[in-house]
Amino acid sequence: MGNNFPKINKKLGFGMMRLPMNGENVDIELTKEMVDFYMENGFNYFDTAHGYINGKSELAVKEALTDRYERERYILVNKLTGSYFEKEEDIIPFFNNQLKLCGVDYFDIYLMHAQGSSNYEKFKKCKAYETAFRLKKEGKVKHVGLSFHDKADFLDKILTEYPEIEIVQIQYNYMDMDNPTIESRKVYDVVCKHNKPIIVMEPVKGGNLVKLPPKAQEVLDEINRSDNSHMSNASYAIRYAAGAENVAVVLSGMSNMEQMRDNVSYMKDFKPLSHKENAAVEKIVELFNRLEMIDCTSCHYCTEENKCPVNIQIPEILACLNSKKIFNDFLSGYYYKNSLTAGAHSKASACVGCGGCEKVCPQKLPIIKLLKDAAEEFEMSEGN
Repeated sequence: MGNNFPKINKKLGFGMMRLPMNGENVDIELTKEMVDFYMENGFNYFDTAHGYINGKSELAVKEALTDRYERERYILVNKLTGSYFEKEEDIIPFFNNQLKLCGVDYFDIYLMHAQGSSNYEKFKKCKAYETAFRLKKEGKVKHVGLSFHDKADFLDKILTEYPEIEIVQIQYNYMDMDNPTIESRKVYDVVCKHNKPIIVMEPVKGGNLVKLPPKAQEVLDEINRSDNSHMSNASYAIRYAAGAENVAVVLSGMSNMEQMRDNVSYMKDFKPLSHKENAAVEKIVELFNRLEMIDCTSCHYCTEENKCPVNIQIPEILACLNSKKIFNDFLSGYYYKNSLTAGAHSKASACVGCGGCEKVCPQKLPIIKLLKDAAEEFEMSEGN
């Protein structure tokens, strides 16, 4: 990274999209505890967006971080999301409101959010990139980047049209390297070709690389036994991503102190995967490829950015479907019922097929079909 870039102390970033909750609200006291522990151990990178936790993430950033720490002690990243503007004139008021909500005078990095073929033309038409570059000249943004959810060729197009982009956030984990929908390897190569530093999102694939199928778990258990170590499943995934060349920081959406302490334990003095650990990861990928897993990362774009018209909690239902089909979790039906009662959400069978969720899904999932599958799996036995 260039000398003018903010100094990212260590390679673990605190993603503020899965914060601990107390009912419908962010548990601010626990969030403060997590922020303090993270900062005390030398980390300084925080990532938020206006839509995270239904608008509550930015407020939590202010209360837990920016009201309590001197500005130069942390790096704060925010994003311009397409659902919050319709014309060029909307962008500056929205941006100024983000500054106010976060309690800062500038953002260290401002990302054009979730860029891809579905929204890029809107960003161009509204001169979103040009507006962000102007904000940089005014000192309200230190660096402009983008987060990306599409194929490699499209990223190459964006970075060619806007070479001023300074940093790129991509989905990168050991399961998605050759996933034809995500194209992590090809996307990574494009960023490197354009010589941009990389922010990694979804290193544990929305938690899917934490709770592994039994045969995959045996692989990591064996390596822990042979090395007399106690490394968590998340540690292998996050260290895999952090070890890639040009990766500046790996985001983790931590939601409790246990996750925070675990991540800090192996990222404070980061060491890439060893040859033996890389071989274990490759074996896990082979095992996963024999399964038919739904690639949902629980980003909640389908519910928070799109607002399902019948209030279906799509990520939670797809997680239940994965648990049932991949992990044969007998509690998946119980969790499915919980996903309905928490907040009076609709059943999978209530889907009206509007397709709004599929338009914003970064993983390009056939959500309408998957909801039908979930309805068959969890509702038929109830006679519904």
